Amino acid sequence: MDVFAWVVQAMLAFVFLAHGLLYPFPPPAVQENQKRLPFPVGFMRSIYAAEILAALGLVLPGLTRILSWLTSLAAVGLVPIMGGAVVFHLSRREIASAIFAAVLLALAAFVALVRWSAFPN
Repeated sequence: MDVFAWVVQAMLAFVFLAHGLLYPFPPPAVQENQKRLPFPVGFMRSIYAAEILAALGLVLPGLTRILSWLTSLAAVGLVPIMGGAVVFHLSRREIASAIFAAVLLALAAFVALVRWSAFPN
């Protein structure tokens, strides 16, 4: 289970780091889409920053063995972000994107549960 959790963590970290870096370094096609988002710029910056920090929080504590409990908190932090993404994509009838966001939500919840249970009360 630990190996599977690490694979999921690494995959989530890659996806969220890549998506988080799209805001400061967008390719031309993404720049057009960013202009059409119905959210304020500050809100989008905070989402992208949270994604980057969560990506780091998914892998760095385990690799450095410093404050390992932060991994579960990083995963828990991704759950509401992805919940909002599911609702957003469903409201725009973007079914494929909503399903992808729901899968990422489930994987983040899985990592949160597995890593939180590694620290008994």
